[in-house]
Amino acid sequence: MLFVDAPLVVLNADKQRLCEKQVGQRYGRWKVSANSTNLASPRLAGVRFKRELEACGWIYAGGIAGPPRSGRVVSECYPYTTIVGTDELGYERERPLYKRKPKGLSAAAWRPVRAGACDVLIQRIADLRNASPPLDLRSHSVTAQLLDEQSPLDDRAYKHREDLIDACLAAWTAALWMQCGTDRCQVLGEYDVDDRGQRATIIAPARRTQRSNA
Repeated sequence: MLFVDAPLVVLNADKQRLCEKQVGQRYGRWKVSANSTNLASPRLAGVRFKRELEACGWIYAGGIAGPPRSGRVVSECYPYTTIVGTDELGYERERPLYKRKPKGLSAAAWRPVRAGACDVLIQRIADLRNASPPLDLRSHSVTAQLLDEQSPLDDRAYKHREDLIDACLAAWTAALWMQCGTDRCQVLGEYDVDDRGQRATIIAPARRTQRSNA
C-alpha cells in the first residue's frame, strides 16, 4: 500500500476539490487548510504519477470500501491532517509551525522559529516507535539523520528535511489506515466521483470532533 502526499485524482475545472474544501471545514480550527487543485493547475505531478503506477499494475483506491485486502493499492493523504488528527503527536490546539510562514513575520525571523518547531515535531514522531502501528525513524539511515541533526536554517536543506518528514507521516498514515480503518481515519471528498467511479479523496486521520457528524 502506498500513500501519496499529492493530488492523485483531479476532476474539477476550477476552484478547490471537495476533499480540499473539507480539509478546511473539518481541520480549520487547528489552522490546517489545503491548497486548491483543479484541471487548470500548473502542477499535477501526482496525477501523472498515479497514471504511471496504474500502468505498472497498481490500483487507485478512494477509501470508500475501507482498507485494501489484496493487491498493490495507492491512495492520497495529507500529512497535516495526520499531525492534528491523531492523539499520538499531541497537537491538540493547532498545527506546528514547521512550514507556512505566518503573516507579518520576516523570512530572517521565520527560519529559526520554523527550525525549532520542526525539531519538536521530529521528537514527537520519534515517539511513534512505541505506538500502534509503530514508526521507527532509526530503522533507516536517512530518517535517522532527522534525529541526529538539528533542522537547518538554509531554505533548500530545510525543504529536503520537510519533505522527508511528510513522507514518513504519509507512510505512518497508510499503516494507521490499514490497521484501524474508519475507526481512526475518515475519507474526505467521498462524493466527488467521475463517470468511471473514481473518487478524488484524501484519507485523513481524524478525532471525533473533526468528523462531519461532530
